[in-house]
Amino acid sequence: MFDFFWNLGSFILALGILVTVHEYGHFWVARKAGVKVLRFSIGFGKPLLKWHDKYNTEYVIAAIPLGGYVKMLDERVDEVPANQRHLSFNAKSVQARIAIVAAGPMANFLFAIFALAVMYMVGVQTIKPVVGSVVEGSRAEQAGIMPTQQIIKIGDDDISNWQDATFSLMSHLGDKSVAVTLRNENYQQTVQTLNLDGWKLDQQDVPPLTSLGIVPFRPQATLVIAAITKNSAAEQANLQVNDVILAVNGETMSSWQQLVNLITQSANKSLQFSVKRQDSIKTIIVTPNSRVVSNGVEQGFLGVAPVVEQWPDDFVETRHYGPLDSIVLGTKETWRLITLSFDMIGNLITGQVSVKNLSGPVGIAVGAGTSVSYGLVAFLSFLALISVNLGVFNLLPLPVLDGGHLMYYIIELFRKKPVSEKTQEFGFKVGALLLIFLTCFALFNDVSRL
Repeated sequence: MFDFFWNLGSFILALGILVTVHEYGHFWVARKAGVKVLRFSIGFGKPLLKWHDKYNTEYVIAAIPLGGYVKMLDERVDEVPANQRHLSFNAKSVQARIAIVAAGPMANFLFAIFALAVMYMVGVQTIKPVVGSVVEGSRAEQAGIMPTQQIIKIGDDDISNWQDATFSLMSHLGDKSVAVTLRNENYQQTVQTLNLDGWKLDQQDVPPLTSLGIVPFRPQATLVIAAITKNSAAEQANLQVNDVILAVNGETMSSWQQLVNLITQSANKSLQFSVKRQDSIKTIIVTPNSRVVSNGVEQGFLGVAPVVEQWPDDFVETRHYGPLDSIVLGTKETWRLITLSFDMIGNLITGQVSVKNLSGPVGIAVGAGTSVSYGLVAFLSFLALISVNLGVFNLLPLPVLDGGHLMYYIIELFRKKPVSEKTQEFGFKVGALLLIFLTCFALFNDVSRL
């Protein structure tokens, strides 16, 4: 229950920030263009808080925190007195209307630059992209990629961490192959060709690296219990923190993964644990709980976390940057996220990326909650990513989105006359249906992940 409210609160905070930024972009440019703004609302439904400024603009914080809007004076919507027609949105030039509509997504992109710049100034902890293992028979093994090698370049992209590697590989979706430059422990470099012909992200929640057979290096999990979930099977069986798991049903446990595999296959089955507690060996009967994962598969769940070995000193590096360098890096990273987002939309259309990977509000809420729990740097990175996605999504040429309005205004710019009201109304209906379908599909994906 705590996780639910933590994720919900983090979601409301993240979405509130990003919606405010987006709508303020529209608001600020509208004011500069001489349009009268009637209402600036964060959220929909019943107002929880509202006030007015000296221009008689109403500011509202509403009960349903799933978006927001800026209502402007517009003769197409309301009756406008003759002495205020020059202040209405529809009376402005098409160039001014384009600027007002485009300002929302642009504000999201600028906010991403700001968030990333702050992140770089605070300090970014990076982990070297060292290969931990390679899946047998995978594309990575066929390319000659080996454990302990560090990825330093993919194609023309320099790689300094696993996020770089993931984004670079995703940008090569649809390519026949890509050159991967690797460095071994003796600093000898080799270039291997990774076959990408026919590679797709067609499985739900399978990361690009995993689908290629690359398992990043991670410190080993030991068989010492570090934490126990409240009301879990482990707590009910009286397992304790610092217990060392030696054997289960007489089978010696040699790794944490071996234990995990055994537990997942033993839902509601009694197991005899042999554990070392201080200086004595104890026998404890444990019955793992059952939980249903993807595709309705039932798995056992114990409710413990292991003590994990420390990272090697030279694997983890924290980098701090000055203000100017941070802005430059933030701009570059934002541009990379923008281009990657458009690439992913194209790959969804062509089938290179499965629609199963679409995520909706629930997925965003979980991501927000997780990033907040990891600290400021992770939350800023999450905000930047979602801000870019929000900006890109709003630029899609669906009439109910900013991109749809821009499409109509650009047509008007070239035709020298507006698109007919009938055509616009039909477009809005089709766009609304498509948007509802996408939202429902993304929610379905979210629920299937729970």
